[in-house]
Amino acid sequence: MLFVLLVILFALNWGIAHFWPTQSILHDVVLGSSIIFYLLILQFFRSPVFKIEENDNRILAPADGKVVVIEETIETEYLKDRRIQISIFMSPVNVHVNRMPVKGVISFFRYHAGKYLVAWHPKSSTENERTTVVTKMNNGTEILFRQIAGALARRIKCYVKEGQPLQQGEEFGFIKFGSRVDVFLPLNTKVNVKIGDKTTGGKTVIAEW
Repeated sequence: MLFVLLVILFALNWGIAHFWPTQSILHDVVLGSSIIFYLLILQFFRSPVFKIEENDNRILAPADGKVVVIEETIETEYLKDRRIQISIFMSPVNVHVNRMPVKGVISFFRYHAGKYLVAWHPKSSTENERTTVVTKMNNGTEILFRQIAGALARRIKCYVKEGQPLQQGEEFGFIKFGSRVDVFLPLNTKVNVKIGDKTTGGKTVIAEW
């Protein structure tokens, strides 16, 4: 995608220089705008590389963003019991790579087509386009997390399949533009974040036991 965009911008600038060779101001404006636009896209698709500190007693943030929900709720799709829900909202300027909050084997995966309500809308977790992923840890505990598209996000990528083992902090998906990720944890989990806290995917410890 980035290469295709680069080719398009190059062709645009070449076309303007070729067909309007005397319009220097137009050349400068289009070239400057093209560079800024491409740098913004590069910034959005960035995927930082860093060392993951794995720990079976900790749950890592699955995404960069801001904590917008911490509440006890009933997860109705798969777990069908009471859980602590932690939701992280990703703005367009955040890193949009999603990372595994725990180490384990994927025991459940489903993609759901849906609406594109704003990501912080209460019904976005059940009505928006989304994926549901469940990881079974070595101790048998299952952690459910859900990628949810927002008003701008029009595509969710999830790279996992049922039966696949993944390491804590490993990349499992990506959501384009504004969106959110929900994590559903057992009730005995100690939550380490509060509403409004900023998180870094694969680094911030959002909970532990």
